[in-house]
Amino acid sequence: MPAVSLDEIEQTTKAALMRHGAHDWIAAEVARAVRVAESVGNRICGLYYLESYCTQLETGRVKGDAVPVVTRPRPGVVAVDAGFGFAQPAFARALPQAIEAARTCGVASLAVGHAHTCTSLGFFTEQIARAGLIGLGLTNASPIVAPPGGKTRVIGTNPIAFSVPDGQGGIAMQFDQSTTTVALGKITMAKAAGEQIPEGWAVDAQGQPTTDPEAALSGSLVSMGGYKGWGFGLMAELLAAGMTGGVVSRDVKPLKAPDGPPHDLGQYYLLMDPDVSGAFFDRLAQVEAGVALDEGARIPGQGKQPADPVTLETAIWAQARALAGLG
Repeated sequence: MPAVSLDEIEQTTKAALMRHGAHDWIAAEVARAVRVAESVGNRICGLYYLESYCTQLETGRVKGDAVPVVTRPRPGVVAVDAGFGFAQPAFARALPQAIEAARTCGVASLAVGHAHTCTSLGFFTEQIARAGLIGLGLTNASPIVAPPGGKTRVIGTNPIAFSVPDGQGGIAMQFDQSTTTVALGKITMAKAAGEQIPEGWAVDAQGQPTTDPEAALSGSLVSMGGYKGWGFGLMAELLAAGMTGGVVSRDVKPLKAPDGPPHDLGQYYLLMDPDVSGAFFDRLAQVEAGVALDEGARIPGQGKQPADPVTLETAIWAQARALAGLG
């Protein structure tokens, strides 16, 4: 398996996206997200999605020339219409205004509407935290989760991400997790590898527990913690769709389908100024000290260091290079 530098991953990704119809600055923003995902081993949100991006650019399912439109209808509210383009450039265009709004008002919301899947939600909340603010993000996805006790898919994996600044330009805490027991990508990767999945990840079309990824994909994923995770998934659904004008999960077609209607997803972010209370970083230090009392315990995201270069699967790197026209 080849060891590839992050610069080469980013450059190859950008070249592939441009070759399939994305404008230069749009391709650059998406390529940066792929770079970050690969640097921390988030394979599902990295090059794994590149072929789908390129195919959907060609079919028009995602608009590679969409110019995001940013508005600020209220002092603490920033909205951006992604125009059925990628989420990354839309967020990038709106973030400066959202940061300014949060610093002025103490808290602000950023609604990204009519966007392609954002893939890694933590990529966005991390940017909020590096600007010195607390970031909370939510989004929805194609339907794959039935209510506990049911078998009809209603919502997506609907992840939630939360990033906390350390007060020195870094990240003190970060998590990015689906509200299901496992992300959908792990099921599809298990299927591709011909592997079984652990019991508790999914149920089949009859609502029965299964270890067969094929049956899981025909059935439903399981909400983490049962009813508790279901509640968080519904919260993400209502905020991601209702506060952005995006569609509900039931109206989202499979995210990697080569053609069809645009994803039209929403991502909803809250930006909070930790300086409002005057006590936030003191309390953060107290919590960190408590966690450190037990050897091996850690706050989510703490100590995570990006790798460079990273080891890639031979097939996925060959595919990326081919998409970029590099052989």
